Amino acid sequence: MRPVFVVTGPSGAGKGTLIKGLVERVPGLEVAVSATTRPQRPSEADGHDYWFLSDEEFTRRIDGGEFLEWVPYVSGRRYGTLRSEIDRIAADDQVCVLELELEGALKVQEEVPGSVTIFIAADVDELERRLRERATESTGEIDERIALARQQLERAHEFRYMVRNDDIERATAALTAVVECELVRAGTMAGS
Repeated sequence: MRPVFVVTGPSGAGKGTLIKGLVERVPGLEVAVSATTRPQRPSEADGHDYWFLSDEEFTRRIDGGEFLEWVPYVSGRRYGTLRSEIDRIAADDQVCVLELELEGALKVQEEVPGSVTIFIAADVDELERRLRERATESTGEIDERIALARQQLERAHEFRYMVRNDDIERATAALTAVVECELVRAGTMAGS
């Protein structure tokens, strides 16, 4: 059975950066595009960075059972993974990588056979610095994310693996090693 890799952790932990490095290093991986109700940023493309949905469309898809998981987040915005993304990636003979918030990752861990959950951790001071540098949220939203990060870091033990992102190269290598090991175990890695 093909694994589904679920990467989670607090906002600002570097999940996206590590996933980018992982996908560059391990052939056959594809990142699922999440859906969200948050506004599209100028540099983002619909269907590439996220599926940007209105609140009404998001609710309609929830009611239709189209989401594998979804969670409300800061300021009432919602994020989720459409089941069709998982199916699309499998149909392309690729291995799915999900970047999820904590609750969504736990739901996938419970419901999806072959899911491999990986928690990305970073020190709270470093998380705050990264969020402020990114400057895509207001100070109030950043403060909410920092408070949430503290709570989430206490739950790292609920996931199969934990990778500390204290150095991008080291953390990317650690994440790559976990994924390659699981691919070999599942018999889906080239040369295995």
